Amino acid sequence: MAQAKTAIVTGSTSGIGLGMAEALAGAGMNVVLNGFGDALVIDDIQRRLTGKFGVKVLYHPADMTKPAEIEDLVNKAVEQFGQIDVVVNNAGIQHVSPIEEFPVEKWDAIIAINLTSAFHMIRLTFGAMKARKWGRIINLASAHGLVASPFKSAYVAAKHGMLGLTKTVALEGAEHGVTVNAICPGYVKTPLVERQIPDTARARGISEEDVIRNVLLGAQPTKRFVTTEEIGALAVFLCSDAAASITGTSISMDGGWTAQ
Repeated sequence: MAQAKTAIVTGSTSGIGLGMAEALAGAGMNVVLNGFGDALVIDDIQRRLTGKFGVKVLYHPADMTKPAEIEDLVNKAVEQFGQIDVVVNNAGIQHVSPIEEFPVEKWDAIIAINLTSAFHMIRLTFGAMKARKWGRIINLASAHGLVASPFKSAYVAAKHGMLGLTKTVALEGAEHGVTVNAICPGYVKTPLVERQIPDTARARGISEEDVIRNVLLGAQPTKRFVTTEEIGALAVFLCSDAAASITGTSISMDGGWTAQ
């Protein structure tokens, strides 16, 4: 029997990352979870994925602002599973504020977690993927990697940077069986999105209900949130042999937002 592939999914203890980790486990991959959260909840996630899909699940609490901890995450995953076949760079945070009031420490943290951590994950795993002539790197960008919204300068800058990183690394892996792509979701109802609703309401001077109806879903012609299951299914496809010629691209999953 062929050895099961192994995927690292950063920021995968909740939200989009957890949805992708579950989808990849459902496709038969061992999964390395990463992120913060209650230890009992994380233990429960590990047991649930192992019991449901019969795969191995490792958790590592690396802080994505710290390169040494990212390296330890990769090293522990290799020790446990032998190799890393799939990297999903999903970890992200958000802050909503007018640019003249944007806290410098928030800018630095968003760039570190949303963009620089992906650089470290790729640099630490890419060489081995090239040597084996197979690998899949999936970067979670956003519709905000393609278009902008006010009051999100750091997030929009990081997600635009993620697309540039995706294209560059895809070219470096193109002759080595390693594909690199970015998924650009619209709004997904995750804890990250839910937390920014009150901040956006204050920044725009409107109610939270108006934020949901006119700011969030107002941007998506489908008038519905993208689901984590949909994003997970796309990630599984990008890891398949059928997607071997898809590389260096950004795939919108935004309910028609960027078609306008």
